[in-house]
Amino acid sequence: MVSSRFCYLLLSASIGQLTAATSESISTAIEFRKVPHDYLNHVPKDRFAGVLKKIQEGALQLDTRDDKAFLRSLMAALDIPISSQILVFSASSLQSEIINPRNPRALYFNEDTYLGFVPGGKVEVISMDPTHAAMFYIFDRLLPGGPVPTIARSQKCFNCHAGSATRRVPGLIAESLLPMASGASLETYRRDEQGHQIPLDQRFGGWHLTGGHHLNPTHANLMGVTTGAGKFDKVPAEPGQMWDLDRHLLPTSDILPHLVHEHQLGFENRVFHAAYTVRQLRGGERGPLPTSAKAELEKLADELARYILFTDEAKLPSGGIEGDATFMSDFARNRRATHTGLALKDFDLKTRLFKHRASYMLYTESWQKLPTELMDRVYYKMAEGLREQNASAIGAHLPPSEKRAIRTILKETLPGLPAWWR
Repeated sequence: MVSSRFCYLLLSASIGQLTAATSESISTAIEFRKVPHDYLNHVPKDRFAGVLKKIQEGALQLDTRDDKAFLRSLMAALDIPISSQILVFSASSLQSEIINPRNPRALYFNEDTYLGFVPGGKVEVISMDPTHAAMFYIFDRLLPGGPVPTIARSQKCFNCHAGSATRRVPGLIAESLLPMASGASLETYRRDEQGHQIPLDQRFGGWHLTGGHHLNPTHANLMGVTTGAGKFDKVPAEPGQMWDLDRHLLPTSDILPHLVHEHQLGFENRVFHAAYTVRQLRGGERGPLPTSAKAELEKLADELARYILFTDEAKLPSGGIEGDATFMSDFARNRRATHTGLALKDFDLKTRLFKHRASYMLYTESWQKLPTELMDRVYYKMAEGLREQNASAIGAHLPPSEKRAIRTILKETLPGLPAWWR
């Protein structure tokens, strides 16, 4: 989601220079507006679109007494836990004029839907369509006791959310920078890259961070103050220091939802870039991919397999982290376990984020709707990495016991796994 960009929209152009982490990947130029994608004419099938239909038909009533009541009722309808709240105070979205260290934006999320709210501003929703990636909705804050505002798809953030940061596919953005009191940036620590591979010392600039994160130093909870002659000092900007904690649903911006959120952004952007690429290589035609596309398919599959198995995951602090207990419980609400109780959603938090390093995002429709030929190649490469003998480099970081656990979890809980896995 966004070190301060949360207006998730799109732009059409060819793929430019990719980040260092993906520079060997993918040369196909994505034009999401055109056939075979036809993004703007696609009828959304995302989670928010379903909730919106219920609202419009009168089957769902949202609480409009005040902003907090509205947010709670909307998040309940979307199955987004309040405990997922993370706070960002750098200004680089459509609402940049009101986002700053005195008025941070709250972000909330589940596995496929992301919601943002700025006190005194608009509500933003990004909901992942199973085949066409991010769908964007931005609507006015409600008047106390008034009707639910008109809600429709938005096309106002095209330059941010389908540019180089998302490889020209409608996607999600996170940045790390040093904001001034106005919210504008003085320094940038990372840009145009999302995912769990980013070192923690490059993250969190412009974000509030709470909980037992054990990060020292960190870019979190800091703002810049200019001192003249192009110089500036970094000063604390702790949660509630410059704003009333009661303006948001929670007073926290815990480290654990931050890390989970980052993992999801990296997964979604990679999966949908791959899906768009394969669809464009096929040109909308049915049948197998042309032989000329096989090399590109292999690069896509390699990148996805590495990401799913956390091959390049950044290290946690030496003391690990201490995640918020309520978020941990909410996150496990849809946990899928084997007959012995193993699950991909089990946290480690000592040396790594998860106990079993294969992404729980495999259960999402984003993954399940991936083109079959691509999905099969990713599964094959994952299987190569999960072998206990003569394994590929993709699984070199995994001990044998963890490999066995991952294979068992996938066999028992993941729909659509190829028959040869069994």
